Amino acid sequence: MTNALSKLLETRDWILADGATGTNLFNMGLQSGDAPEFWNDIHPDRITKLYQDAVDAGSDLFLTNSFGGNASRLKLHDGQNRVHELNKKAAEIGRDVADKSDRDIIVAGSVGPTGDIFEPMGTMTHATAVEMFHEQAEGLKDGGADVLWVETISAPEEFKAAAEAFKRADMPWCGTMSFDTAGRTMMGVTAADLAKLVGKFENAPLAFGANCGVGASDLLRTILGFSETEPTLPLISKGNAGIPKYHDGHIHYDGTPELMADYACLARDSGATIIGGCCGTQPAHLKAMREALETRDKGGKPSLETISTALGGFSSESDGTDGKGPAARKTRRRSRSS
Repeated sequence: MTNALSKLLETRDWILADGATGTNLFNMGLQSGDAPEFWNDIHPDRITKLYQDAVDAGSDLFLTNSFGGNASRLKLHDGQNRVHELNKKAAEIGRDVADKSDRDIIVAGSVGPTGDIFEPMGTMTHATAVEMFHEQAEGLKDGGADVLWVETISAPEEFKAAAEAFKRADMPWCGTMSFDTAGRTMMGVTAADLAKLVGKFENAPLAFGANCGVGASDLLRTILGFSETEPTLPLISKGNAGIPKYHDGHIHYDGTPELMADYACLARDSGATIIGGCCGTQPAHLKAMREALETRDKGGKPSLETISTALGGFSSESDGTDGKGPAARKTRRRSRSS
Protein backbone atom coordinates (compact mmCIF):
# COMPACT_ATOMS: atom_id res chain seq x y z
CA MET A 1 0.00 0.00 0.00
CA THR A 2 1.38 3.39 -0.96
CA ASN A 3 1.92 5.82 1.88
CA ALA A 4 -0.38 8.53 0.61
CA LEU A 5 -0.16 10.76 3.68
CA SER A 6 3.64 10.86 3.60
CA LYS A 7 3.51 12.00 0.00
CA LEU A 8 1.10 14.78 0.89
CA LEU A 9 3.22 15.86 3.84
CA GLU A 10 6.23 16.15 1.56
CA THR A 11 4.50 18.62 -0.73
CA ARG A 12 2.25 20.66 1.57
CA ASP A 13 2.91 23.21 4.33
CA TRP A 14 -0.45 22.40 5.91
CA ILE A 15 -3.14 19.77 5.50
CA LEU A 16 -6.76 20.36 6.44
CA ALA A 17 -8.30 17.44 8.32
CA ASP A 18 -12.01 16.98 8.95
CA GLY A 19 -14.29 18.05 11.77
CA ALA A 20 -16.57 16.25 14.21
CA THR A 21 -18.02 12.81 13.72
CA GLY A 22 -20.53 12.62 16.56
CA THR A 23 -21.83 16.18 16.25
CA ASN A 24 -22.58 15.76 12.56
CA LEU A 25 -24.12 12.30 12.98
CA PHE A 26 -26.36 13.55 15.78
CA ASN A 27 -27.55 16.21 13.34
CA MET A 28 -28.45 13.36 10.97
CA GLY A 29 -30.52 11.56 13.59
CA LEU A 30 -28.09 9.49 15.67
CA GLN A 31 -29.49 9.08 19.19
CA SER A 32 -27.47 9.37 22.38
CA GLY A 33 -26.30 5.93 23.47
CA ASP A 34 -26.42 4.45 19.96
CA ALA A 35 -23.30 2.96 18.39
CA PRO A 36 -22.36 5.18 15.39
CA GLU A 37 -20.42 2.29 13.87
CA PHE A 38 -23.67 0.37 13.21
CA TRP A 39 -24.59 3.13 10.78
CA ASN A 40 -21.82 1.92 8.48
CA ASP A 41 -24.12 -1.01 7.81
CA ILE A 42 -27.66 0.33 8.24
CA HIS A 43 -27.19 3.91 6.99
CA PRO A 44 -24.21 3.90 4.59
CA ASP A 45 -25.74 6.85 2.74
CA ARG A 46 -25.46 8.99 5.87
CA ILE A 47 -21.84 7.99 6.42
CA THR A 48 -21.14 8.78 2.78
CA LYS A 49 -22.63 12.22 3.40
CA LEU A 50 -20.49 12.68 6.52
CA TYR A 51 -17.32 12.05 4.53
CA GLN A 52 -18.45 13.90 1.42
CA ASP A 53 -19.42 16.99 3.40
CA ALA A 54 -15.88 17.17 4.80
CA VAL A 55 -14.32 16.81 1.34
CA ASP A 56 -16.68 19.40 -0.15
CA ALA A 57 -15.79 21.79 2.67
CA GLY A 58 -12.11 21.51 1.76
CA SER A 59 -10.71 18.72 3.93
CA ASP A 60 -7.67 16.89 2.56
CA LEU A 61 -8.09 14.11 5.12
CA PHE A 62 -11.07 12.64 6.94
CA LEU A 63 -11.43 10.09 9.70
CA THR A 64 -13.62 7.03 9.30
CA ASN A 65 -16.71 6.35 11.40
CA SER A 66 -14.93 3.74 13.50
CA PHE A 67 -13.89 5.57 16.68
CA GLY A 68 -15.64 3.07 18.96
CA GLY A 69 -15.04 0.12 16.66
CA ASN A 70 -13.01 -2.06 19.02
CA ALA A 71 -14.39 -5.17 20.74
CA SER A 72 -14.54 -3.59 24.18
CA ARG A 73 -16.63 -0.64 23.03
CA LEU A 74 -18.84 -2.63 20.66
CA LYS A 75 -19.56 -5.17 23.39
CA LEU A 76 -21.70 -2.49 25.03
CA HIS A 77 -24.03 -2.90 22.04
CA ASP A 78 -23.59 -6.67 21.61
CA GLY A 79 -21.45 -5.98 18.56
CA GLN A 80 -18.12 -7.43 19.68
CA ASN A 81 -18.25 -10.05 16.93
CA ARG A 82 -18.64 -7.42 14.19
CA VAL A 83 -15.34 -5.57 14.64
CA HIS A 84 -13.76 -6.47 11.30
CA GLU A 85 -17.01 -6.09 9.38
CA LEU A 86 -17.93 -2.63 10.71
CA ASN A 87 -14.42 -1.23 10.40
CA LYS A 88 -14.06 -2.57 6.89
CA LYS A 89 -17.36 -0.95 5.89
CA ALA A 90 -16.30 2.37 7.44
CA ALA A 91 -13.13 2.40 5.36
CA GLU A 92 -14.81 1.11 2.17
CA ILE A 93 -17.30 3.97 2.22
CA GLY A 94 -14.46 6.39 2.78
CA ARG A 95 -12.37 4.87 0.01
CA ASP A 96 -15.23 5.33 -2.44
CA VAL A 97 -15.67 8.99 -1.50
CA ALA A 98 -11.94 9.71 -1.69
CA ASP A 99 -11.43 7.95 -5.03
CA LYS A 100 -14.21 9.97 -6.65
CA SER A 101 -12.61 13.29 -5.70
CA ASP A 102 -10.50 15.29 -8.12
CA ARG A 103 -8.09 16.02 -5.26
CA ASP A 104 -5.80 13.73 -3.27
CA ILE A 105 -7.87 12.76 -0.24
CA ILE A 106 -6.54 10.70 2.68
CA VAL A 107 -8.79 8.12 4.34
CA ALA A 108 -7.68 7.84 7.97
CA GLY A 109 -8.97 4.87 9.94
CA SER A 110 -10.15 6.22 13.29
CA VAL A 111 -9.24 4.14 16.34
CA GLY A 112 -10.49 5.36 19.72
CA PRO A 113 -9.69 4.17 23.24
CA THR A 114 -10.91 0.84 24.56
CA GLY A 115 -12.63 2.57 27.46
CA ASP A 116 -10.88 0.27 29.93
CA ILE A 117 -8.21 1.07 32.51
CA PHE A 118 -4.91 -0.79 32.24
CA GLU A 119 -3.33 -2.97 34.91
CA PRO A 120 -2.59 -2.59 37.76
CA MET A 121 -5.30 0.04 38.33
CA GLY A 122 -7.73 -1.75 36.03
CA THR A 123 -8.18 -5.06 34.25
CA MET A 124 -6.97 -4.33 30.73
CA THR A 125 -3.70 -6.07 29.81
CA HIS A 126 -1.24 -4.96 27.16
CA ALA A 127 -1.71 -8.17 25.19
CA THR A 128 -5.49 -7.85 25.13
CA ALA A 129 -5.34 -4.21 24.04
CA VAL A 130 -2.92 -5.06 21.24
CA GLU A 131 -5.23 -7.84 20.07
CA MET A 132 -8.24 -5.50 20.08
CA PHE A 133 -6.48 -2.73 18.19
CA HIS A 134 -4.98 -5.20 15.72
CA GLU A 135 -8.39 -6.67 14.92
CA GLN A 136 -9.73 -3.19 14.25
CA ALA A 137 -6.66 -2.22 12.23
CA GLU A 138 -7.02 -5.21 9.92
CA GLY A 139 -10.63 -4.30 9.19
CA LEU A 140 -9.71 -0.71 8.33
CA LYS A 141 -6.79 -1.92 6.22
CA ASP A 142 -8.98 -4.36 4.28
CA GLY A 143 -11.46 -1.55 3.67
CA GLY A 144 -8.82 0.61 2.02
CA ALA A 145 -7.76 3.11 4.69
CA ASP A 146 -4.55 4.96 3.80
CA VAL A 147 -3.43 5.41 7.38
CA LEU A 148 -4.55 4.43 10.87
CA TRP A 149 -5.36 7.22 13.31
CA VAL A 150 -5.56 6.56 17.05
CA GLU A 151 -7.21 9.49 18.85
CA THR A 152 -8.52 10.83 22.15
CA ILE A 153 -6.09 8.66 24.12
CA SER A 154 -5.30 9.42 27.77
CA ALA A 155 -2.98 6.62 28.88
CA PRO A 156 0.53 6.00 27.50
CA GLU A 157 -0.07 2.25 27.87
CA GLU A 158 -2.94 2.46 25.41
CA PHE A 159 -0.89 4.51 22.96
CA LYS A 160 1.87 1.88 23.12
CA ALA A 161 -0.59 -0.95 22.54
CA ALA A 162 -2.03 0.79 19.50
CA ALA A 163 1.43 1.40 18.05
CA GLU A 164 2.30 -2.29 18.43
CA ALA A 165 -0.98 -3.35 16.85
CA PHE A 166 -0.46 -1.06 13.87
CA LYS A 167 3.02 -2.50 13.36
CA ARG A 168 1.49 -5.97 13.23
CA ALA A 169 -0.97 -4.73 10.63
CA ASP A 170 1.93 -3.20 8.67
CA MET A 171 0.14 0.14 8.41
CA PRO A 172 1.38 3.73 8.75
CA TRP A 173 -0.28 5.61 11.58
CA CYS A 174 -0.86 8.90 13.36
CA GLY A 175 -1.84 9.46 16.96
CA THR A 176 -3.31 12.11 19.22
CA MET A 177 -4.05 12.39 22.91
CA SER A 178 -6.66 14.53 24.63
CA PHE A 179 -5.15 17.02 27.07
CA ASP A 180 -8.33 17.89 28.89
CA THR A 181 -7.24 18.17 32.52
CA ALA A 182 -5.27 21.35 33.23
CA GLY A 183 -2.84 20.74 30.38
CA ARG A 184 -2.57 17.00 30.95
CA THR A 185 -4.49 13.96 29.82
CA MET A 186 -6.84 12.33 32.31
CA MET A 187 -4.01 9.93 33.16
CA GLY A 188 -1.49 12.73 33.78
CA VAL A 189 0.43 12.82 30.48
CA THR A 190 1.88 16.20 29.41
CA ALA A 191 2.71 17.41 25.91
CA ALA A 192 6.40 16.81 26.62
CA ASP A 193 5.63 13.27 27.82
CA LEU A 194 3.89 12.42 24.55
CA ALA A 195 6.70 13.92 22.47
CA LYS A 196 9.21 11.74 24.34
CA LEU A 197 6.99 8.68 24.02
CA VAL A 198 6.64 8.81 20.23
CA GLY A 199 10.37 9.35 19.94
CA LYS A 200 10.94 5.91 21.44
CA PHE A 201 8.74 3.94 19.05
CA GLU A 202 10.43 1.66 16.56
CA ASN A 203 7.52 2.24 14.20
CA ALA A 204 7.20 5.99 14.62
CA PRO A 205 3.90 7.66 13.67
CA LEU A 206 3.76 9.88 10.59
CA ALA A 207 2.50 12.68 12.83
CA PHE A 208 1.29 13.15 16.39
CA GLY A 209 -0.50 15.75 18.44
CA ALA A 210 -3.68 16.63 20.29
CA ASN A 211 -7.41 16.46 19.71
CA CYS A 212 -10.60 17.29 21.58
CA GLY A 213 -9.82 18.50 25.11
CA VAL A 214 -11.50 21.62 26.48
CA GLY A 215 -11.40 24.39 23.89
CA ALA A 216 -9.33 25.74 21.04
CA SER A 217 -7.20 27.96 23.30
CA ASP A 218 -6.18 25.09 25.58
CA LEU A 219 -5.39 22.86 22.64
CA LEU A 220 -3.10 25.45 21.06
CA ARG A 221 -1.27 25.85 24.35
CA THR A 222 -0.58 22.12 24.09
CA ILE A 223 0.62 22.50 20.48
CA LEU A 224 3.05 25.17 21.66
CA GLY A 225 4.19 22.69 24.29
CA PHE A 226 4.95 20.15 21.58
CA SER A 227 6.81 22.77 19.56
CA GLU A 228 9.07 23.56 22.50
CA THR A 229 10.33 19.96 22.43
CA GLU A 230 11.57 20.55 18.85
CA PRO A 231 9.81 17.48 17.45
CA THR A 232 11.08 15.86 14.27
CA LEU A 233 7.59 14.69 13.30
CA PRO A 234 4.71 16.82 11.97
CA LEU A 235 2.20 17.99 14.58
CA ILE A 236 -1.56 17.45 14.54
CA SER A 237 -4.04 19.97 15.93
CA LYS A 238 -7.74 19.01 16.10
CA GLY A 239 -9.50 21.37 18.47
CA ASN A 240 -13.12 21.63 19.48
CA ALA A 241 -15.30 24.36 17.97
CA GLY A 242 -15.49 26.42 21.12
CA ILE A 243 -16.99 25.35 24.44
CA PRO A 244 -20.05 23.08 24.83
CA LYS A 245 -23.14 24.76 26.26
CA TYR A 246 -26.54 23.29 27.10
CA HIS A 247 -29.36 25.04 25.26
CA ASP A 248 -32.94 23.96 24.52
CA GLY A 249 -32.26 20.39 25.59
CA HIS A 250 -29.17 19.96 23.42
CA ILE A 251 -25.43 20.49 23.66
CA HIS A 252 -24.15 23.20 21.32
CA TYR A 253 -20.58 24.36 20.75
CA ASP A 254 -20.22 28.13 20.72
CA GLY A 255 -17.33 28.38 18.25
CA THR A 256 -18.24 30.30 15.10
CA PRO A 257 -16.72 29.66 11.66
CA GLU A 258 -14.82 32.93 12.12
CA LEU A 259 -13.33 31.73 15.40
CA MET A 260 -12.28 28.42 13.87
CA ALA A 261 -10.69 30.27 10.95
CA ASP A 262 -8.57 32.18 13.46
CA TYR A 263 -7.84 28.93 15.30
CA ALA A 264 -6.65 27.22 12.11
CA CYS A 265 -4.14 29.95 11.32
CA LEU A 266 -2.94 30.13 14.92
CA ALA A 267 -2.51 26.34 14.90
CA ARG A 268 -0.34 26.64 11.79
CA ASP A 269 1.65 29.45 13.39
CA SER A 270 2.07 27.38 16.56
CA GLY A 271 3.74 24.59 14.58
CA ALA A 272 0.93 22.28 13.49
CA THR A 273 0.93 20.80 9.98
CA ILE A 274 -2.28 18.73 10.06
CA ILE A 275 -5.07 21.00 11.22
CA GLY A 276 -8.68 20.10 11.77
CA GLY A 277 -11.56 20.30 14.21
CA CYS A 278 -13.06 17.96 16.75
CA CYS A 279 -16.32 18.20 18.71
CA GLY A 280 -18.77 20.73 17.31
CA THR A 281 -16.84 21.31 14.08
CA GLN A 282 -19.21 21.29 11.10
CA PRO A 283 -18.71 21.85 7.34
CA ALA A 284 -19.24 25.62 7.70
CA HIS A 285 -16.32 25.74 10.13
CA LEU A 286 -14.12 23.71 7.78
CA LYS A 287 -14.88 25.99 4.83
CA ALA A 288 -13.84 29.03 6.86
CA MET A 289 -10.69 27.25 8.04
CA ARG A 290 -9.71 26.31 4.49
CA GLU A 291 -10.22 29.83 3.19
CA ALA A 292 -8.21 31.33 6.03
CA LEU A 293 -5.29 28.92 5.58
CA GLU A 294 -5.23 29.62 1.85
CA THR A 295 -5.49 33.42 2.04
CA ARG A 296 -3.74 34.48 5.25
CA ASP A 297 0.03 34.73 5.44
CA LYS A 298 1.82 32.56 7.97
CA GLY A 299 2.77 34.49 11.07
CA GLY A 300 5.27 34.07 13.86
CA LYS A 301 4.72 31.78 16.82
CA PRO A 302 1.82 33.30 18.80
CA SER A 303 2.01 34.18 22.47
CA LEU A 304 -0.47 32.81 24.97
CA GLU A 305 -1.95 36.30 25.18
CA THR A 306 -2.47 36.37 21.42
CA ILE A 307 -4.23 33.01 21.54
CA SER A 308 -6.51 33.91 24.46
CA THR A 309 -7.38 37.27 22.92
CA ALA A 310 -8.41 35.63 19.64
CA LEU A 311 -10.04 32.45 20.91
CA GLY A 312 -10.96 33.04 24.56
CA GLY A 313 -9.29 32.39 27.88
CA PHE A 314 -7.73 29.16 29.06
CA SER A 315 -9.64 26.77 31.28
CA SER A 316 -6.77 26.61 33.78
CA GLU A 317 -3.70 28.60 34.68
CA SER A 318 -1.49 25.51 34.47
CA ASP A 319 -0.38 24.04 31.16
CA GLY A 320 0.55 20.80 32.89
CA THR A 321 4.30 21.41 32.96
CA ASP A 322 4.63 23.21 36.29
CA GLY A 323 3.87 20.25 38.52
CA LYS A 324 0.51 21.73 39.52
CA GLY A 325 -1.53 19.58 37.20
CA PRO A 326 -3.61 16.66 38.51
CA ALA A 327 -2.17 13.26 39.17
CA ALA A 328 -3.41 10.26 37.23
CA ARG A 329 -6.98 9.35 38.02
CA LYS A 330 -8.30 5.88 38.70
CA THR A 331 -11.77 6.40 37.30
CA ARG A 332 -13.26 4.53 34.39
CA ARG A 333 -14.01 6.57 31.29
CA ARG A 334 -15.79 5.79 28.05
CA SER A 335 -15.52 8.86 25.87
CA ARG A 336 -16.56 9.35 22.30
CA SER A 337 -15.01 11.82 19.89
CA SER A 338 -17.96 13.96 18.91
